Amino acid sequence: MKLEGKKALITGGNSGIGLATAKLFIQEGAQVAITGRNQKTLDKAIQYLGPKATAYRADVTDSAARKDLFARIAKDFGHLDIVFANAGIAGQTKAGSTDEATFENIIRINLTGAFFTVESALPLLKDGSSIIFNGSVIGTLGQSGYAAYAASKAGLRALSRSLAADLAPRNIRVNVVAPGATKTPIWGPADENSPLVKAIASTVPLGRFGEPEEQAKAVLFLASDDSSYVNAIELFADGGASGTPFGGPAFRQ
Repeated sequence: MKLEGKKALITGGNSGIGLATAKLFIQEGAQVAITGRNQKTLDKAIQYLGPKATAYRADVTDSAARKDLFARIAKDFGHLDIVFANAGIAGQTKAGSTDEATFENIIRINLTGAFFTVESALPLLKDGSSIIFNGSVIGTLGQSGYAAYAASKAGLRALSRSLAADLAPRNIRVNVVAPGATKTPIWGPADENSPLVKAIASTVPLGRFGEPEEQAKAVLFLASDDSSYVNAIELFADGGASGTPFGGPAFRQ
C-alpha cells in the first residue's frame, strides 16, 4: 500500500473529489482527517469511509475555527504527513455586474483559506511530507464570467511554487492537481444527457467528464513516494483540455 502508516488531512473531504480521495487514501493505508462545513454530509462521509477517518466540522477561513481544528487534529493524530487543501467554491463574477463581496468571498475561500490551512498545518507536518492544492483548468483556460474563480486557482499555482521554495529545506513537496470538468456536486445533478454537460464534454479531447476517483488517483500520486522527486508542478487531470483545447469531438467534425 502506497500510504501505509501515513496521516492525512483533506479539507472539504465530505464530498466530491475530497471524499473520493479520502476513500482512496484509506484503501492505501492512511489514517485520514476530513473537514467540512456541513455536519450532515460529514456524518454521511464517515459512514462511507469507516473507522480510519475522523471528521471535523470547521470553516478553514475562520481563524478561530482553524486554530481549534488544528488543536483537535494535533490531539487526535499527533502529526501529519499529507495535506490536501481541497476546500473551495465556484461562483460567477461577470464583468460589469459583480459586487466586491462576492469576488472577495471566492478569493478568501479558495486562495486565502488554502494558504492558511497550510500555514496552520506546518507545525504538525513531518519533514518529507507532501502538500497538494486543488486547482483547476480554469486557472489556465479563460472562461467568461469566472474571473474570481480563475484568479483564485491561478493564485494557487503561484502560491505552491513559492511554498515549495520555502519548505524545500524540510524536504516538504508542494504541488497542485488541476482537474478539468469532473462529476462532482459543484455542478449540481450530474445528468450526462443535459445540453450543458454534453457541450462541455464535446470540448474535452477524451470526450467526457472525469470521475472523482480519477482525480483521487492523481492526488495519490502527488501524496505518495511515487512522486518523491516531483515538486512545484501543476498536474493537469483534465482529459487533455488544457494541453489541446481544440482537440475535443466538437472540433473534429
